[in-house]
Amino acid sequence: MTVSEMSRYDLVVLGGGPAGVSGAIAAGLLGKRVALIEKEAVVGGAGINTGTIPSKTLRETALMLSGGRSRRLFGVDLSLRREATIADFMCHEKHVKALERQRSEGHLALRGVSTLHGNASFRDSHTIRIVSAGDVETLVHGEKILIATGSSPLRPPEFHFEDDRIHDSNEILELKELPKKLVVIGAGVIGCEYAGTFAALGTEVHLVDGRDTLLPFLDREVSRRLVDAMTENGIHFHWKETVLECDAKSRENVVIKLSSGAAIECDGVLVCAGRSSNTASLDVSAAGLTLGKRGLIQVGPNYQSTETSHIYAAGDVIGAPALAATGIEQARIAVCHAFDEPRSCGLSRLLPTGIYTIPEASFVGDTEELLIEKRTPYVVGRCKYSEIPRGDIIGDNVGFLKLLFHRDDMRLLGVHVMGEQATEVVHLGLLAMMMNATADLFQQTCFNYPTLGDLYKYAAYDAMFTRKNG
Repeated sequence: MTVSEMSRYDLVVLGGGPAGVSGAIAAGLLGKRVALIEKEAVVGGAGINTGTIPSKTLRETALMLSGGRSRRLFGVDLSLRREATIADFMCHEKHVKALERQRSEGHLALRGVSTLHGNASFRDSHTIRIVSAGDVETLVHGEKILIATGSSPLRPPEFHFEDDRIHDSNEILELKELPKKLVVIGAGVIGCEYAGTFAALGTEVHLVDGRDTLLPFLDREVSRRLVDAMTENGIHFHWKETVLECDAKSRENVVIKLSSGAAIECDGVLVCAGRSSNTASLDVSAAGLTLGKRGLIQVGPNYQSTETSHIYAAGDVIGAPALAATGIEQARIAVCHAFDEPRSCGLSRLLPTGIYTIPEASFVGDTEELLIEKRTPYVVGRCKYSEIPRGDIIGDNVGFLKLLFHRDDMRLLGVHVMGEQATEVVHLGLLAMMMNATADLFQQTCFNYPTLGDLYKYAAYDAMFTRKNG
């Protein structure tokens, strides 16, 4: 087959997750001829099918059906009083996944993107080989290539994943029944999120991690108070521990043997040991690319390959921060750069982080520890959820907002939230920081009453009072 006989595209996108779909749509909006290749039968990638959307939906369902929210309200208890099955909790998750896939497919079709299904690999730097069902082979040519194949959970050899009680973060959603006692290996974001969800479902949860600090990238105050809240929710932490052995020989229990000599018997194990890029089957050497650690694609500014200039990459496949939100923006920027779109702009200088633990945590900007390290003079303003009426209404007695201002001009430098809807609340502070706003902005703004927006007004008042009297 010659190139002239191939289907030719301005852009070929490898991977149909959030980053890939974003890049394909961006190119379609520019009037380019685009093909998106997805190995699975449906688009969405981990973001829609196995990770972001399913895990957050399950979390919400667990909180609602288990009464996790209602039990915090005075005199109200709507908790389940029967033995729940996984099916009770997964029905809504499947519905939400289907809706989001339909949205993605609709946007792709609207922009004229051709979606092709099969396993993709490079034949050369412009030619992609697609092997679909029945070993049917197709070649496509792309003037530009965007790699957005995402990542998959690492599977350490000491864990026997063929055992139906031992899971990674992808297959945990395929459980047939709830474990009575679950050991989560790794207290990273994914491990902490699932630990909270299963604890809300009534499972006894043990969280094992080799460090002594929860999510050390968080502001230290938030990290400590999140540990307290998760402990109160029934999660047992095992700090500075590594797994020496996972003994699954018995059909009665799996035994996790720890470095301290302790052992935990359980009927479920979730391993959250990091992720690696989905690049092993792409044969990137044929395109002149060399993979980095854990299969990462090496990129420079505008997410352009450092080795082959017409190839770009975005999302998990290039590494941190490996968030759906950032992958979507990276792909858009890559495509605009690839086609010399003058309206292209770089990635935002401020990237929020949202953690869907129970309770939620979210932040943007500097932590208090970083300001101390930089010798930046600062002042802190705090407001607890329990200090405003909206917090009382929703029954959140642990949540709080922490604002960090520059002491000299009271410019907002950092926003840290823990509590109900923290991943939403953070955005008001994000916008204020984008505008280089000071504490005066919150003092002068009228918020609906009663709302969580009042957290900002009272936290700003607190900072102003501290500065004046400190």
